[in-house]
Amino acid sequence: MKKFATLITLILCLCLAVSAFAEGATHDVTDHAGNVVAVPNEIDSVVVTDILPLPSVLTVFFDSAEIIKGMSPNSMAAAANGLLGQIYPEILNANTTFMQGASVNAEELMKLEPDVVFYSASNPELGKTLTNAGFAAVAISVNKWEYNTIETLNNWISLLSEIFPDNDKTELVAKYSEEAYNLVQERVANIPDEERQRAFFIFTYNDTMLQTSGSSFFGHWWANAIGCKNVAEEITADNAVTVNMEQVYAWNPSIIFITNFNTVKPEDLMNNAVGNDDWSAVDAVANGNVHKMPLGMYRSYTPGADTPITLLWLAKAAYPELFADIDIAAKTVEYYRDVFGVELTEEQASSIFNPPAIVGDINLD
Repeated sequence: MKKFATLITLILCLCLAVSAFAEGATHDVTDHAGNVVAVPNEIDSVVVTDILPLPSVLTVFFDSAEIIKGMSPNSMAAAANGLLGQIYPEILNANTTFMQGASVNAEELMKLEPDVVFYSASNPELGKTLTNAGFAAVAISVNKWEYNTIETLNNWISLLSEIFPDNDKTELVAKYSEEAYNLVQERVANIPDEERQRAFFIFTYNDTMLQTSGSSFFGHWWANAIGCKNVAEEITADNAVTVNMEQVYAWNPSIIFITNFNTVKPEDLMNNAVGNDDWSAVDAVANGNVHKMPLGMYRSYTPGADTPITLLWLAKAAYPELFADIDIAAKTVEYYRDVFGVELTEEQASSIFNPPAIVGDINLD
């Protein structure tokens, strides 16, 4: 009997040792900056620093925001005013005080005890700081794929699926993204050049500044993807570029898309309500062809969970006759249900395409 009890004790000790080893075990992933990072096999908490759309992607990826313990105030603003905070109110409890502007307070971050910290691959100095502080720091890129939002989302999901293999959604997301992209390409392929919409994206806009996308930012990729011409493509500077009304008059866009990185609404252009700018001679404004971009799980101008649906919405806005059969709200419900297992009502889906104007006035790093 004593030998049997001893055997049981040994087995229990062995089980406890294996369990302890598993809890401390890690696996390697290669992030978007090419760093090999050892991430825990068991991840219960993450913090997202300056990669602004990622909290929303993580939330949809898990169909829960419980794992997100901290994120940027700019990410929080979108969550609080968009659909994300309505569906996942727990995300509104995430800490934002560890970030001061673009800087991270390592001491405050340490208090959140994150298993993994995500940061922008365009900010390698932050990555070094986080790594040196002992965090498992994973770089996420927004521009590694030349601002192709479909490829960017696919690669984000692929990396997240490596970090969280039990929740792998790589194939599902890539399949839906490819189908949406191919559908749009088939329908816009034969539009004559002279009939293609001349698109202008307003990234930020206020009394003192007007910024758009040249050939090296998301707006250019979006325009090409929906069969439009980006009127500012001659500008090769990376990221958002400042322009003036004289340039807008010369380009004379036939369609304008306004992002949610500013608070301007289409009617503000119609009524010349921003500064002293006069938009009345611009074709897009004269014809009422001005659109506020959707605000779904995040600001849809960037890559994010909404990207395939944003592509369909943009294409339908540009060429309504070619996409008359596409019910965007119904497609949104289908997409979130079939890909992420997230159940949206038609009302919730429709709200994505009627965003509030108060989410804006921030910079995209």
